[in-house]
Amino acid sequence: MHLFDTTTLLAYLAAALVLVLLPGPGTAWILAQSFAGGTKRGIQAGLGLETATLLHALAAGLGLSALLATSAMAFEFVKYLGAAYLVWLGIKAWRSGDAGTAPTDADAPKPRASGRSVYLRSVVTGVLNPKVALFFLAFLPQFVHPERGWVWLQFFVLGALLAVIGFCNDLFLSFAAGRFGRRLAGGAGRWTQRATGTLFIGLGLRLAMQQRG
Repeated sequence: MHLFDTTTLLAYLAAALVLVLLPGPGTAWILAQSFAGGTKRGIQAGLGLETATLLHALAAGLGLSALLATSAMAFEFVKYLGAAYLVWLGIKAWRSGDAGTAPTDADAPKPRASGRSVYLRSVVTGVLNPKVALFFLAFLPQFVHPERGWVWLQFFVLGALLAVIGFCNDLFLSFAAGRFGRRLAGGAGRWTQRATGTLFIGLGLRLAMQQRG
C-alpha cells in the first residue's frame, strides 16, 4: 500500500510551496547569514534549518511535539531558551562589528572556516522554535492517513518534501543576498555585522513574545 495518494500529495506540495514562499524568521535568518558571510554561509544556514525541519517532522510523527501543545511549561521553557540563544548570537555579532572596521576571521567567521558552526547554530535555531513544532503538529496531520500505516514515516516523508522545497528557496535567497552582501563587505563590514546582530536580537525578542495560540 502506498503511503500517499496522488491527490493528497499534490495538495500537500502546493500548500508547502506557498508556506515556504511566505517570508518568516527562516527567511530572515538565511538573509542575515548570507549578508554576513556570503552565499556559502547562507547555504550552510539553509542546510541547518532544513535539518531542523526534518527533526520537527520526525518528532511530530513520534508524538513528542504534542508535549509542547499540551504543556504550557514546556512551551515556555523552549521558547525562552530559543529566544535567549538568538539574542546571544545578536550580541556576539554586535561585538564582532565593534572589533574593527571590517570583520576578520577571528571576530566574524567566514564560510570556509565556520561552515560546521553555522550549520549547527542553524539547527539549534530551528529546533528551539516551539512555534515550528506546533506548526508541524497542526499542519502535517491533515495529510497523514493512519489507515495506510507507518504514520511516523508519513510524517518524515512530508517533512522531507517540505525541507527540499525550503532548501531550494534557501539557495535562491543565499545566492541573491550573497552577491549583494559581497558588495557591502568592502566598506561597510562593521555596519553589516551590526545589522546582522540587530536582526538576530529582533528575532529573539519576537520569539520571546510569541504565544501558544
